[in-house]
Amino acid sequence: MTIRLLIVDDDPLVRAGLTFMLGGADDIDIVGEAANGSEAAAMTDLHHPDVVLMDIRMPVMDGLAATEVLRRRPDAPEVVVLTTFHADEQVLRALRAGAAGFVLKDTPPAQIVESVRRVAAGDPVLSPAVTRRLMTHAAEVSADPRRHTATRRIGQLAGREREVAVAVGRGQSNAEIAAALYMSVPTVKTHVSRVLAKLGLNNRVQIALLVHDAGLLDEEPT
Repeated sequence: MTIRLLIVDDDPLVRAGLTFMLGGADDIDIVGEAANGSEAAAMTDLHHPDVVLMDIRMPVMDGLAATEVLRRRPDAPEVVVLTTFHADEQVLRALRAGAAGFVLKDTPPAQIVESVRRVAAGDPVLSPAVTRRLMTHAAEVSADPRRHTATRRIGQLAGREREVAVAVGRGQSNAEIAAALYMSVPTVKTHVSRVLAKLGLNNRVQIALLVHDAGLLDEEPT
C-alpha cells in the first residue's frame, strides 16, 4: 500500500529536506507541502493524505490547532507531530487532540520513514522519553480535576476492557497484552475497539493518556 503523506512546516528548507528524505521511500507518496496549519487543512481537503507530518510552531495556525481541526473530521488523516522538544505540554496537547505520536526533527531519516509507516499501519509512535513524561504528568495532575474526570470515564469500562486499557497505557503491544492476559490477539483488538468506542477516543495514544490521567499505572500488572 502506498502511503499518501502531507508535510507541514513553515521552514522551506525543512520541508525540502523532509521531501527529499521521505520521497525516496518506495511506499510513500508525498502529495503536498504546507507552510502552516491553515494551508494543511486546505491541502488535506485537496489531496486526502493518509498521514500528516505536522510541525508545532507555525504562523497563521499552529500545528496544535491544525491537529485538532484535522482529527475532528470523519475521514481524519493520522497526524505525526514534528518537534524539537522531547516532550512538553504542547506535545501532550497534540496527543490529546488525536495525534498518533511524534518525531524529533533530529531523528535519523530511516526512523522518520519507519515512524510514518507505523502510524499509517495504525501503530502509534511514542518513545520511552514521552512515556516517562506522561508518567510524570500523571503524578502532577493527581489533585487536578482531570484526575476525577479520567477516573469517571474509565469507570465506564468492563473488567477486561479496563485491564486492556491499562496495558495500552503501559505501552504494551497487542501481542504482549494477549500473553499477559491469556487471550488471543484478535480478542485484544476487539477490547481495544470497544474501549475506543465507549470512551469516544480515536486511537491508542488517547487511551494511554486517559489511563495516565486516572493514575492507573500504579496498579500491579495482572
